Amino acid sequence: MDFKWHIETAWKLTFSNIVPLILMTLVMTLVSGFSLGILGPITLAGYIQSVISMLREGREPKIQDIFSQMHLFFPLFGFVVLMFIAMLVAFTMLFLPGFLIVVAVTFCCLYMLPLMTDKGLSVVDAVKESYRMAVKEQILDHVIVVVLYMGVIALGGSVFIGFLITVPLANVFLASVYNEKTGAAPQTRPLN
Repeated sequence: MDFKWHIETAWKLTFSNIVPLILMTLVMTLVSGFSLGILGPITLAGYIQSVISMLREGREPKIQDIFSQMHLFFPLFGFVVLMFIAMLVAFTMLFLPGFLIVVAVTFCCLYMLPLMTDKGLSVVDAVKESYRMAVKEQILDHVIVVVLYMGVIALGGSVFIGFLITVPLANVFLASVYNEKTGAAPQTRPLN
């Protein structure tokens, strides 16, 4: 996998669409916060599908895109509740089991939302396919993708309002890798 190309693509597309992406990130964060996190997964699903459309079709992201996947509310809500319970039980035992569950879910479910929005898969099928994509070829490549994605998100969370830049950057990177892994659209080299 050409990580340099994915990072360049993410960088150029993020900053060429920075205003709509920042506005989408801000609205997504506010909606998730005001709903106490209940609408977080649904707005993130819409956000990711908007980024995939931007990457494939050159379509400018719009704020209303984050509400485009509301039909996934109940499946995603059920998934989040199950994961919350599993993590809560694991963290009450000790820190290490909880941390291992967080790492396992991140590793196995990184492509779950794009698969649900792009391919229309159910939660169970999306988790299975995401896991298959994670271990299909080079597991080390997937580990690097997870570390880069989570590292960029964490970096933004550690700097005041830095998440407004790092969340779009990380999600464009994820969409670029997802496109390569699914062969969904031919990708061209970014323009210099």
